[in-house]
Amino acid sequence: MTPKVINHNDAAAMIGVTPATLRFWRCKGKGPRFIKLGESKQSGVCYDPADIEAWKAARKFASTSAATVSHPGDA
Repeated sequence: MTPKVINHNDAAAMIGVTPATLRFWRCKGKGPRFIKLGESKQSGVCYDPADIEAWKAARKFASTSAATVSHPGDA
């Protein structure tokens, strides 16, 4: 059975980046959607594997010239 959510380290492994890179992307709003587990800044996060798969699918391109990713909030 597939877990409903995964932790930060497992999410990074699923994407193929280091946990530090995933943390940086999260702070910059560039990574996959995540779930905040509390109100404080120190609260942990987890990820829905479906959100990670959707994020990866949005980054599939046929050529480098077509590789333009739009980010939420870009105008």
